[in-house]
Amino acid sequence: MKGIIRRYRRAPKLRRGKYYGTFTPGYYLYSAVQTGRVPCETYTTTQRERLDVIAGDRYGDGTLWWVIAAASGIGWNLQVPPGTYLAIPKKLSDVSKILG
Repeated sequence: MKGIIRRYRRAPKLRRGKYYGTFTPGYYLYSAVQTGRVPCETYTTTQRERLDVIAGDRYGDGTLWWVIAAASGIGWNLQVPPGTYLAIPKKLSDVSKILG
């Protein structure tokens, strides 16, 4: 599934055509999770867990850590404190539909 989901797809561009960030796609995904349009599993982190490792376990691709971060509304950090509540989208195809 790598390559289908792009975190910069809906990101606003600067004048020189460079992407400036991923807030906009993250907002779309978080909103879709909150309204139930993207079904998720819930997960609470334990000591020393990283989003890239969790994404690797769930999706087979650690570079998709940002999907979990955006769906959970926790920002763009790979390392999260123990006890952090995560919303992990069940299907990447649902995420792809939201981010177009």
